[in-house]
Amino acid sequence: MSKRIVTISKFMSKYLRHEPEALGLNLEPGGWVLIADLLESAGKHGFTITNEELLQVVAENDKKRFALDETATKIRANQGHSTSVDLQLAEAEPPPQLFHGTVSKFLDAILVEGLKKMDRHDVHLSKDVLTAAKVGERRGKPVILVVDSGAMASDGYKFRLSENGVWLTDHVPPKYIRLMDT
Repeated sequence: MSKRIVTISKFMSKYLRHEPEALGLNLEPGGWVLIADLLESAGKHGFTITNEELLQVVAENDKKRFALDETATKIRANQGHSTSVDLQLAEAEPPPQLFHGTVSKFLDAILVEGLKKMDRHDVHLSKDVLTAAKVGERRGKPVILVVDSGAMASDGYKFRLSENGVWLTDHVPPKYIRLMDT
């Protein structure tokens, strides 16, 4: 992916996930915004994006951060919002175990308090170890946690699955977390 496309992706993440109001955007239910509005607002704020570049970001983003609606006239970030938004994701039955990548400096707190959503809407969990490791290595040497999502679901905890395969839940108590054997 070119440097320009990475820059556009970061711009879109910032304004579709965290600060839509800073561009004068209002997220519709589901987190959607008209592509035309996003492109126009970006241009008015000194950051011109073409429709082709936007579509390239959606197609090439390795984490599939963005989705287009069925009419291809609206776009949204798939998850990771810190701004108030209801993504309207249905509850889903998780696999028996999911994974979370972190770094060792957070481990003691996680093992005492569990995984908390912090400034986001949800705790993000991965269906595979490789994805969790990629997430964890953004901040250093990754530590992989195994989440007993099957037991959580049996105990009444709710899960949702984003369009790009990230599992979302409100909180993971410490009793459902263990370090992955290395």
